Amino acid sequence: MNIASVQQLRELQLRLDVRASFYRWSHLALGFEQAAHQKFLINELIMVTKGQTDRLIVMMPPGSAKSYYCSVAYPPWYLAQHRGQTILACSYSYNLIEGFGRRCRNLVDIHHQLLGYNLARDSKAAGEWETDNDGRYFCAGTNAGIAGHRANLGIIDDPIGSWEDANSKLYRDKQWEWYWQDFIPRLKPGAARVIVCNRRHEDDLVGRLLDPRRDPTEASRWRVISIPMLAKEGDVLGRQVGERLWPEWFTPAMVEEAQKNQKAWSGMYQQEPTPESGDFFKRNWIVTYQAEELPKNLRIYVTSDHAVSEEKGAHKTCFTPFGVDEDDHIWILPDNFWKVASPGECVEEMLNMVERRRPICWVAEKGHISKSLWPLIQKRMKERGIYFVMNEKTPVRNKRARAGSIAGRMQMLHVHFPAFAAWWPDALFEMMSFTGNGDDKSDDFCDTLSHIGGMLDETTKASKPKHDLEESLTVKPQLNWQWLHEQKAAQTKGTQNVDDR
Repeated sequence: MNIASVQQLRELQLRLDVRASFYRWSHLALGFEQAAHQKFLINELIMVTKGQTDRLIVMMPPGSAKSYYCSVAYPPWYLAQHRGQTILACSYSYNLIEGFGRRCRNLVDIHHQLLGYNLARDSKAAGEWETDNDGRYFCAGTNAGIAGHRANLGIIDDPIGSWEDANSKLYRDKQWEWYWQDFIPRLKPGAARVIVCNRRHEDDLVGRLLDPRRDPTEASRWRVISIPMLAKEGDVLGRQVGERLWPEWFTPAMVEEAQKNQKAWSGMYQQEPTPESGDFFKRNWIVTYQAEELPKNLRIYVTSDHAVSEEKGAHKTCFTPFGVDEDDHIWILPDNFWKVASPGECVEEMLNMVERRRPICWVAEKGHISKSLWPLIQKRMKERGIYFVMNEKTPVRNKRARAGSIAGRMQMLHVHFPAFAAWWPDALFEMMSFTGNGDDKSDDFCDTLSHIGGMLDETTKASKPKHDLEESLTVKPQLNWQWLHEQKAAQTKGTQNVDDR
């Protein structure tokens, strides 16, 4: 076989690989190796192409290359798989989505032999182009009318582009109407939908689509891929809690910088936007700190809320260690335990925390310990040689009243939360969503905060420092000596007066 024949076989194999594999095509089109989260995304888009997923929401931090894969590499490959189909692409900015369309068009123009189709000669505009296999791509801005043919695939990439728009209910309502009155009517029956975003508001387009109170059927139909910057429990990539996304690209300094804006961090980076102002705890009461700001001399305590069940959907168990400084400010420590766990795991983690933090005492709601965990705790304390004081409290008021004490301290800006902790966005979201009316989906962390306030209300104030006590003792003898001296002098004078008579 001559060199020309070998080259032809290689080209043929490359064509077959590119048309059959989105992995191969995206690597060729974008020019770099896929990270773990990008490979995960590619697999999800393949499922859309095969018709196994018809509604997909992709939420990842800025800079994670989600738009490269969903809005640049994917449309040309999708049209190679489906002759005669149409793609509608939308974004908050027409210029942005037109730019994506231009890149898609250029990829087709450059790699048409590999893809197996080419651009139509008379239709090559960046925002609207056709192919010689009867395919079509056209784009539009969100909140704008959409004209043209109906589509087999609808992509919305970044539906909201600014915090001003995200915080405007008028804008969100307008976009909601656009989605149902302009975008959906342009889709053919059975068309697939892909929404690519990072979250800016809990009531944004994605928030409304996934809210079962609006439409439980619609909410249940969406496949949601949420990949935060710092991994949380049950991470889809199998990362450990707190592990950074794409460490080859996102550096610790980049994460630290992003965490300085807590609102952006919670929504855009962790995909859990928090309400502007909570129903009970208010956002302007929240004070955060970085690791280097944590005081060293703290009185350490732990509070906990137990839900020892491993069933799906069960509440989490939460242990919250905290320290109190000399000014009675509360510092929530970063190493809390917060997950669905078995009784055995809970007890081991309790002892681990005691060994690590050496708390003055541990406070929990009465019944959580004595009725289920105490025998096991006693057994393991003896076996591990780790002992601590357990203080069980009987709640006598409703949750709103119970949380009043810690809320008052927060309002005075006396409670400090670790902004660098992986669990902090979840805790902030829970606090801003907390109502205390019994209808909260999750209140584990808030319950531990309530225990903190109740415990400190009953705690005796710390004694004065030693130097203050010494000062009070040195002053008092001087006053006593002066009084006795004056009394003795008066008595002596009186005696002298009697003798004079």
